[in-house]
Amino acid sequence: MSSERLAALLDEYAELEKRLADPAIHADQGTARRVGRRYAELVPLYKAAGELEQARADLVAARELAAEDPAFAAEAESIAATVPALEERLAELLIPRDPHDAKDVIVEIKAGEGGEESALFAGDLLRMYTRYAERRGWLTEVIDAQDSDLGGVKDVSLAIKTKGVPEGGNGVWSRLKWEGGVHRVQRVPVTESQGRIHTSAAGVLVLPEAEDVDVTVDPNDLRIDVFRSSGPGGQSVNTTDSAVRITHVPTGIVVSCQNEKSQLQNREQAMRILRARLLAAAQEQADAAASDARKAQVRTVDRSERIRTYNFPQNRITDHRIGYTAYNLDLALAGELDGVLDSLAEADRTARLAGETELTRR
Repeated sequence: MSSERLAALLDEYAELEKRLADPAIHADQGTARRVGRRYAELVPLYKAAGELEQARADLVAARELAAEDPAFAAEAESIAATVPALEERLAELLIPRDPHDAKDVIVEIKAGEGGEESALFAGDLLRMYTRYAERRGWLTEVIDAQDSDLGGVKDVSLAIKTKGVPEGGNGVWSRLKWEGGVHRVQRVPVTESQGRIHTSAAGVLVLPEAEDVDVTVDPNDLRIDVFRSSGPGGQSVNTTDSAVRITHVPTGIVVSCQNEKSQLQNREQAMRILRARLLAAAQEQADAAASDARKAQVRTVDRSERIRTYNFPQNRITDHRIGYTAYNLDLALAGELDGVLDSLAEADRTARLAGETELTRR
């Protein structure tokens, strides 16, 4: 393991501890939250380093005693057996982690091929992530949504955030970053009169929510248009031009919001999504420009790739990236996603320890 990196991180931990002890930092809640998140990320490393140091000191003492009294030999062997596991744990914590792991996220779900059935499935995915968030004690907020005629969703943006500072620096992103991609469903649609199984899909995009310090947006780079909100079937649901469409001219990224009744609120929500998309784009550019550095960082899968299949007749959920299959689709849709998410996290952990940059794809 890198002793220099460990020393630098422990120094950073000590400095952050001092900053958090200063009452002045809490005058700026944004700064306090960022410092608190980074501190929480380093707590496991600090504890692991302390445990290893203590075990090594105890081992030296036990061996010295065993040299004088053989009765201490068994204790020395017992302590020695714990050291390799502690060293492995510390080495794992020293691997550079995903810089966004502590962040909250914005999940965008879009109906794809399959018409109304796809929109209904997108609605199922929205409920699945909302229920999972509830199980984790996270907060959810629908930023913008376009409903379909039969109760599904054509397009929805869902913000998911932790309450306070996430323990160990493991925020929403650390769990849901695997979800970006094409989700495929196989079932008999409610619109199918012959009982035939259809296949349709919905796209999911997971973005770490950007803070003001992450992304600087020049107002001169924005083109802002307003229009009237519309509901299912295209009918107008508002008599004023409250819906907002923001175009970031340099990148061509377009975001629109119409859920709120006021133009100002819709603009603020659209800016949240725009900042998140700009942060994601900047990260992708940085990854592409620094392949060596990318080897030490976690990467999410290609968003255009079909990542998972939900087969209703067999009650089966399959994640194609790691070959995961379970016959508990009903529970997964009810928010019990830890099985597949734990498997994805373990596959990523194994890949990072091996120096890989991506999850194994199949």
